[in-house]
Amino acid sequence: MIPWEKIDTAKIPGSDEELRLMRRGKEFSIKLGSNELMNSRLSGSEAALATLAAKQIENVAKPVVLIGGLGMGFTLRAALAVLGSKAKIVVSELVPAVVTWARGPMAEVFGDSLDDARVSIQETDVGEIIRAKRSAFDAILLDVDNGPEGLTRKGNDALYNASGLTAAKTALRPRGVLAVWSSGPNAAFTKRLGRAGFDVNEINVRATGRGGGARHLIWIARKG
Repeated sequence: MIPWEKIDTAKIPGSDEELRLMRRGKEFSIKLGSNELMNSRLSGSEAALATLAAKQIENVAKPVVLIGGLGMGFTLRAALAVLGSKAKIVVSELVPAVVTWARGPMAEVFGDSLDDARVSIQETDVGEIIRAKRSAFDAILLDVDNGPEGLTRKGNDALYNASGLTAAKTALRPRGVLAVWSSGPNAAFTKRLGRAGFDVNEINVRATGRGGGARHLIWIARKG
């Protein structure tokens, strides 16, 4: 078997933790400690984050979408595939090295997605963008951690607490959608979404996008 090779490391802003980009042949992995955060072979649930949210706003002529977390670009590429030519997609990525990896060692994985005219990349905390906007987005897609239970950065908790959800609701346009990816269920977060005034739907998806693999969860929360 081909051994894993460490390509690069990157500090997570606001944390003492370090991401590691690993490669084995054409397969890539981003790890934090002993945890694998993402793998280039497992894109199904991250892609579903985009396709499920896009379905909710399919009648919007010129949708504006905010994606929190670039990762390996699964959500971005899925969004580009299903949103029309008049869409605008803002991708917020906190770790600058992740953007560098996308244009460098993982360029083949990303293809031409970062050069699409509909896409703009902002190297900043997605929470800052959300808190600065009012009625700006038709959809906000969050895949910045392991889900509402922060793993990579304690500051991410501010996205999922009551004030964070209120800020997200404010940043959404009427009938806008907040879509959140998680590695597993979280009943407390579901209740918190409801208390924030969202209409909530929980959807189980497979990590592979097919019949097998781990089960992940996506919340589709619609603003009234």
